[in-house]
Amino acid sequence: MVRGEVHPKISPITLIALLFTILVMFSLKGEYIVQLPLDVVRVAIPLFIYFVVMFFVSFYLSMKAKATYEQSTTLSFTAASNNFELAIAVAVAVFGVNSGRPSQPSSALSWRSLS
Repeated sequence: MVRGEVHPKISPITLIALLFTILVMFSLKGEYIVQLPLDVVRVAIPLFIYFVVMFFVSFYLSMKAKATYEQSTTLSFTAASNNFELAIAVAVAVFGVNSGRPSQPSSALSWRSLS
């Protein structure tokens, strides 16, 4: 009942909120992304490896569990793309807690989601 009533009303708002967040993030930290592109790449590489490994492992396991191709694909993309927390952890591991650069993995994630 809630999904049928609330979901259609709130879906456009969540998309606008996501786009607004990306716009604000790039407008506030865009200068660092342009000045330090190798730092963004240094964070994006482990995230890319995580995405590829998680996608193929979850796809293989879901197909082995007799899921359909459509179900396996949906499951794999969902499993592979839930990595915002991982991005923050990678940034802290690469740059340290006091570096002030945890926004760069967010930018890398946003760039990946836009491409």
